[in-house]
Amino acid sequence: MNADTRQSDTSGGARKSLLSSDGRGWNGFGAELFGIPAGTHHIAPIERHRIGVHMGKPVRAHCVCDGDGRRYTRIQAHGDADIIPAGVSGTWSDEDDCTVLRIWFEDGFARTIHEQLDLKPSQARIEPRLHVRDARLQHLAWALHAELEADEASDSLYAESLCTAMLVRMLSTAPALEGRRRTLAPKAAARLTDHIESSLDQPLTLVELASLLHISVPHFKVLFRETFGLPVHQYIVRRRVERAKALLQTGKVSAAQVALDVGFSHQSHMARWMNRLLGVGPSEIMKSR
Repeated sequence: MNADTRQSDTSGGARKSLLSSDGRGWNGFGAELFGIPAGTHHIAPIERHRIGVHMGKPVRAHCVCDGDGRRYTRIQAHGDADIIPAGVSGTWSDEDDCTVLRIWFEDGFARTIHEQLDLKPSQARIEPRLHVRDARLQHLAWALHAELEADEASDSLYAESLCTAMLVRMLSTAPALEGRRRTLAPKAAARLTDHIESSLDQPLTLVELASLLHISVPHFKVLFRETFGLPVHQYIVRRRVERAKALLQTGKVSAAQVALDVGFSHQSHMARWMNRLLGVGPSEIMKSR
């Protein structure tokens, strides 16, 4: 059952939330892992676009999406997905218990991405699609699932990047970036890095950074990677770690304060990234000064 069950009538029992993005600072999008009992579930229309990804053992299911009208009987395999646009309802009947990763997008978040891509209205529509098997979409879903499983939240910029890529992938007509500039102009790159350096202690978003250069988020992501050799979120995390190392080496500021000053949510979050990127933690850096 690859759909949103938040507003559902179920004959097989209530679904159980196993993991959730609540409290992780994600804005305009989110994800939740559900345990769904066998039975029939009616999904009411809501003002969010949704994609449900089946996880675990295969389950036979019967489904109909009101926006599509066709009835499907299928074996849901690990990674199979259903795409349900905002305002669309449907009915799913599962012959066995199953687990579903539900990813949702506020319509405003989706519209912002669509407008930045300069798509025609017919191209920007998200169409209902059932039993989708797409390796790239699966890869993005598994990365979001890993974020839900992590004890400590990564920078929300990472989740925003994944959801932006997922929305682009869900479009009926993918945007073409061919023919556009492949790297940032030197002045634009300098302006961007200056802004990042002066804002490391603040939450940074893709929309904010792309707007600084007056380009779309998808195009910005491509240009940034080609210019700096890293995705945006990795670059910013590395700069935060390097700034934190320099502050810790002065011995004038506590590790807890340094973490906040460079934009980490807490000290253990900073320590985890330091160990991953530098091979040492804050205490070792402070001792070695």
